[in-house]
Amino acid sequence: MGNIAPYAVSILLRLIYAVTNILTKVAFSQGTSTSVLVFYRHLIATVLLLPIAFAFERKTAPSLSFKVSLKLFVHALYGMSASTIIFYIGLDYTSATSASAVINLLPVLTFFLAVLFGMETLNLNRTHGIIKVSGLVLCSIGVVVLALYLGPELKLFIHHDLFHHTSHTGTNSSRKWILGIVLQSFADLMWALWAVLQGQLLAEYPSKVLNTTIQIVFATLQSFLMALLIERDFSRWQLSLGVSLVAIIYSGITLAILSYLQIWLVDKRGPVFLSMTVPLTLVITIILTFMIGEAVTLGSVISGVLMVGGLYNVLWGKRIEQVAMSMQGEDGEKLACSDLEEQEMAASVPTAQD
Repeated sequence: MGNIAPYAVSILLRLIYAVTNILTKVAFSQGTSTSVLVFYRHLIATVLLLPIAFAFERKTAPSLSFKVSLKLFVHALYGMSASTIIFYIGLDYTSATSASAVINLLPVLTFFLAVLFGMETLNLNRTHGIIKVSGLVLCSIGVVVLALYLGPELKLFIHHDLFHHTSHTGTNSSRKWILGIVLQSFADLMWALWAVLQGQLLAEYPSKVLNTTIQIVFATLQSFLMALLIERDFSRWQLSLGVSLVAIIYSGITLAILSYLQIWLVDKRGPVFLSMTVPLTLVITIILTFMIGEAVTLGSVISGVLMVGGLYNVLWGKRIEQVAMSMQGEDGEKLACSDLEEQEMAASVPTAQD
C-alpha cells in the first residue's frame, strides 16, 4: 500500500491541475476577470491554510525576522501572485489544452536555471549533457509549434458542448493566441525561478508548511492590489452562481490541497518523480476536454508530444549522469581498496622473511 500511495497521489495532483485549467478557461470564456479570480483563489487558500499551519507548526516554527519576511514577500510576488495572473491571462487567450502542454516546460526550465545558478551540472562533452540540451531544443520547438500552428480541431463522437461557450479558435485572433503562449511560457519561467530559489529560502526558514502558507498570504494581498489596478469594473468582482463561482471555490481549495500534496510527494519520492508525472496533466486534460464536448487542436497535441519528449530527454540525461557518477564512485572505492590491499601485502613481506 505504501508503494501505491505516491502513484495515486501523483495522478490526483494531475487530475486537479487538469480540472483547474478547464474550469478556469470556461469561467474566463463566460466573462470572469482573470485578476479577480486569482485574488479570490488565493483568499480561499489563505483561509484554509492559515489555521492548519499555525495549529501544526506554531510551536516548532522558528521566529520570523523582517529580512526573511521581506524575502517571502518577494518570492510570493514573482512566484505566486504575478506569475499566476500572467498565466491565467495567457489561458484566457488560448485553451486549457495549450496550458497543460506548456506546463511541461516547467521542470526543464527549472533544471536549466539550476545549471545557471550552479546547482546542477551540464557537460556538453558527455552524452548526458547533449541529451539534456536536446530536451531543451525539443521543448523550444514545441512552444513554437503551439504558438504558430493550431491545425484542425479534433473531436470525439460527443458533440454536445457541456458549458455552452464559444470555441477559443473562433473568438481569439492568432495574435492573441501567440501572446497567450508567450505569457504562459513566461509564467513557467517565473515558477521555475521560484522553485530553484526555494532551497535557499527554506535554509533560512525551514518550516515548509508555514513557509508556503505565509507566501500565499502575501500573494493574497498582492493579487488584491493587482486586481484593483487591472479590474476597475467592480461589477466583475461580484460572485454569482455559475461556473465562475465553482472555478473560484475549486481552485482555491485545490491550491491549499496541492501545497501539502506536493510537499508530501517530494518528501516520499523526490522532485524527479514529481517532474515525471507532469505530462499526465496534458493527457487528462485532453480526455476531459473530449468528454465535455470541446475540441482539441492538432497543434496542441503535436506540441504537447514535443514538450513531453523534451522533458523526458532532460530526465533521461539526468539519470545517465547519476548512473555514471555512481559507477565512478564505485570504481574509486574499488581502487582505494586495491591500493590498501597492496600496502598491506607489502607491509607483510618483511615479516614473512624474518
